[in-house]
Amino acid sequence: MSAVVKQTRYTAEEYLSLERSAAIKSEFHDGQIHAMTGASREHNLITINIAGELRRQLKNRPCEAYVNDMRVKASKARSYHYPNIAVVCGKPEFEDTQLDTLLNPTLLIEVLSPSTEAYDRGAKFAHYRKIASLREYLLVTQDQPGIERYLRQGEVWIMSESLGLDASVSLESIDCQLSLREVYDKVCEDGENQVG
Repeated sequence: MSAVVKQTRYTAEEYLSLERSAAIKSEFHDGQIHAMTGASREHNLITINIAGELRRQLKNRPCEAYVNDMRVKASKARSYHYPNIAVVCGKPEFEDTQLDTLLNPTLLIEVLSPSTEAYDRGAKFAHYRKIASLREYLLVTQDQPGIERYLRQGEVWIMSESLGLDASVSLESIDCQLSLREVYDKVCEDGENQVG
């Protein structure tokens, strides 16, 4: 996340109108538009590796996965975000006929960057938790093989952690498994704990 684009307050409708014709992506919260920053090589590799694994496991199932460009609306938080990966199982629901704003994600995944980590862990996760359909949230590190998984159980979110290339994470909400060795392919070499 970078600085607020303007100090002007916008309605959600104004944001969507501007966003749909903009050259760069921006997120929205409570009247403010925030321009998004670019991603590193590692960030892109991790995202595509996860998407590839999910595509393979979700094939022939009533689930869809979207990478980077599917906007997600957190209505109760008055916000719109672009998660790195969004998965919906069952019939996807969209805000309007543009089909570019998902309302009912089952799983959201963010690959952490130094510039967005605090936001992804804090305010963004607080917005996401207000989405009734959301069952799981993953935070994936770039600097070492590690995934934090947050699973909704009623009104409580339970955190578990998977560390190292030999670990895996079970995605209960979509009945998939992610091997960290696959997630960090071409990012971490065998025997390395650090990205490099």
